[in-house]
Amino acid sequence: MAALPERAGDTAAPSRPGTASPSFAAKYLGRTALLGQALRGQARPPQPRRRPRGTARGPASPGTCGRPALCPALCPAAQGEGRGAGAPPPPLLVPPLGRLLAAAALRAPPGRRGRRRRGPMARPGAACPPPARRVMVAARALLFWALVYSYCGVCACIAGLRLLWSIGRRPGETFRWVVRENPPACLNDPSLGTHCYVRIKDSGLRFHYVAAGERGKPLMLLLHGFPEFWYSWRHQLREFKSEYRVVALDLRGYGETDAPPHKENYKLDCLIADIKDILESLGYNKCVLIGHDWGGMIAWLVAICYPEMVTKLIVVNFPHPSVFTEYILRHPSQLIKSGYYFFFQMPWFPEFMFTLNDFKVLKSLFTSQATGIGRKGCRLTAEDIEAYLYVFSQPGALTGPINHYRTLFSCLPLQNHEVIMPTLLLWGERDAFMEVEMAEITRIYVKNHFRLTILSEASHWLQQDQPDIVNKLIWTFLKEETKRKRE
Repeated sequence: MAALPERAGDTAAPSRPGTASPSFAAKYLGRTALLGQALRGQARPPQPRRRPRGTARGPASPGTCGRPALCPALCPAAQGEGRGAGAPPPPLLVPPLGRLLAAAALRAPPGRRGRRRRGPMARPGAACPPPARRVMVAARALLFWALVYSYCGVCACIAGLRLLWSIGRRPGETFRWVVRENPPACLNDPSLGTHCYVRIKDSGLRFHYVAAGERGKPLMLLLHGFPEFWYSWRHQLREFKSEYRVVALDLRGYGETDAPPHKENYKLDCLIADIKDILESLGYNKCVLIGHDWGGMIAWLVAICYPEMVTKLIVVNFPHPSVFTEYILRHPSQLIKSGYYFFFQMPWFPEFMFTLNDFKVLKSLFTSQATGIGRKGCRLTAEDIEAYLYVFSQPGALTGPINHYRTLFSCLPLQNHEVIMPTLLLWGERDAFMEVEMAEITRIYVKNHFRLTILSEASHWLQQDQPDIVNKLIWTFLKEETKRKRE
């Protein structure tokens, strides 16, 4: 694909003088450090001093509000400092997801929750001593990570058996890997838009995107899933450019966007900060945000953490992150469907499996009867398949996308998870990777207008499978919200 030079309008927006742009981690992880240390036994959170019986309760010390000083953001007195009195505290991230999910998995049912064994010396409502609590949390974390790595081992064994079977049947074809040198013509189709690049000042990464529609129109930002890239939004680029500046992004590590080598560079806080920085670099302060699959996960989190930047949220085939993490632990069927999350924790082996038989796995994801686009859908052409093969057949092209999953279990935010903007959730009923029950549960986390549309006979690749229906539903949602605002 011919690379266009960077333009003056696509450079990073300068930061305001005299202010620092705090990272997502610095802004939202204030409470996590102390809690994480406490759970590991390295430090003990400050405990409130017990008041002697019979003495009067004195006034709280300034800035503490009578609570243990775990985080200044929890105290109204501290909130007023530098942010304006009465401003709501920023969202907080919970401790690493492993400990949180372990606690959720082993949580007692509601009818039995809170029962304690009471003895002569026990008082109603007495809490477990901190050392015992730390032991319980450590045990739950151990059980959780045992589950993660055990399932990872099972997935690796299944993949190994498939590899041996392929070698036994067609040894000459198994390790064939053809690198596509020239992009297919569809990637340079002028009707899809213009290929542009923007370099982010803070991270130094260069992002590739395709933009359609006039500058100055409201921004519609499209985030793809795995294993996709900007081209998965080709139908939406053509459809919405009449009224929007439509930008289909290559996420960090995908396609022509820079791919940092270390997996630590793909944590969720980095991915969320990318969207914020790109929005500002394009000269916008808000957008209509649309995400599919993994891009849907990022879209949810951007809407939670930066609600002022998202006017309307549209997600395709991915539930609210809190729904996903709770549901996957309580439903073994979804755990099996999400087995690739665990398989991707292994180094290099997942990338190797994708390259076998000239990327047979990649082709089958979009074309097979089990996971691909259905018979009634808009099937991918041979040229469309070649576009995907061109991008992912390049050496090292799969490592960045898979690295997105390798840090997931330690950095998923689950606290302060409410979404406050109008939200549309589109779902394909034949999704081979996500159970449809999660879509309805998502409703409880949206504190604004929420619309859920489930399309029968539609697959996981919904915006490519049923583009006309998806575009019509998006138009209806956007126009309804505009009309509701005017009223």
